[in-house]
Amino acid sequence: MEQKNALGKKQIGRFITVGEIMLRLTPPNYEKIRGTSGFDASYGGSEANIALALANLGVDSTFFSVVPDNSLGKSAIRWLRSNDVHCTPMILSTPEQTPTHRMGVYYVETGYGIRASKVIYDRKNSAFAEFDFNTVDLDQLLEGYDWLHLGGITPALGERCRGFVMACLKKAKEKGMVISFDGNFRKNLWTWEEARDFCTACLPYADVLFGIEPYHLWKDEQDHTKGDWKDDIPFQPDLEQQDQVFRRFVERYPNIQCIARHVRYAHSVSENSLKAYMWYEGKTIESNLFSFHILDRVGGGDAFVSGLIYGMIHHYNASDMVNFAVASSAIKHTIHGDGNITDDAQTIKNLMNMNYDIKR
Repeated sequence: MEQKNALGKKQIGRFITVGEIMLRLTPPNYEKIRGTSGFDASYGGSEANIALALANLGVDSTFFSVVPDNSLGKSAIRWLRSNDVHCTPMILSTPEQTPTHRMGVYYVETGYGIRASKVIYDRKNSAFAEFDFNTVDLDQLLEGYDWLHLGGITPALGERCRGFVMACLKKAKEKGMVISFDGNFRKNLWTWEEARDFCTACLPYADVLFGIEPYHLWKDEQDHTKGDWKDDIPFQPDLEQQDQVFRRFVERYPNIQCIARHVRYAHSVSENSLKAYMWYEGKTIESNLFSFHILDRVGGGDAFVSGLIYGMIHHYNASDMVNFAVASSAIKHTIHGDGNITDDAQTIKNLMNMNYDIKR
């Protein structure tokens, strides 16, 4: 199925993403939460991670969020700015605007060997989740930007956030921006049915799509008495099976010009391999396989997304684009914290260009 590629010719100067930034608390030295006497503090969140990674690679990158007008909120903004992320649109909310006036928090218990990592969220009724986004001028917020990235975590935070994400999608489409969307399902935040219905409604607006690993997250109306075609697709598909999935998406949503997903092979909690599939310019391609030891897994998917966006912005060929994305994710697994703080693209290219012939 051939399709005209508008993304490859479009000049991208400015990137913006929208989401919640949170305080991250992690016990040191792989300790368990129930046994630790202290926590290492940092900041993170999917969209913030992507903005940070792109900014570190030299992309003009802006992040919009709402944080409480206190030392925690200001510290989060200072951290983003220290990584070259533009934060001018950020809102410091007052108790009058958001009565709970708190910052979302999440705890990461880092796994090791055979012990899996654990994440505990404490983000209900945060300043971001409670903010009245009807007060945001979307024309002004998105003016002058070329690319908008949104994800499935933000709308999971409540009706206000769902309405804001949908309004952003519509306004960005109206302005002719490139729109990327990451399904990014979090079962601790909303039900599968809620996620499926909302994320499916976002598909007509997306030019670039991520996070389709849970194929059933997307509605596919058909005669279910004959079974669901997605039942036959494994979580770790081969190239032919993945191509079937991608083509099903683009047949229904011809606005989608690129779809990408990574496939993880967990040899242990501390050692993984990654590869990726990408549908682009009418065909599905497969990346090399990257194997690595894990220092911190959180943010690996965001590093993949930012790597692919970077490759598209810089007009890489399809093979280099998907391999750069997987290499970005692999490197992130060796960095403490959520963000892929990689100073230059050459570091990622060096890994990308290595010959990976490991067969798992």
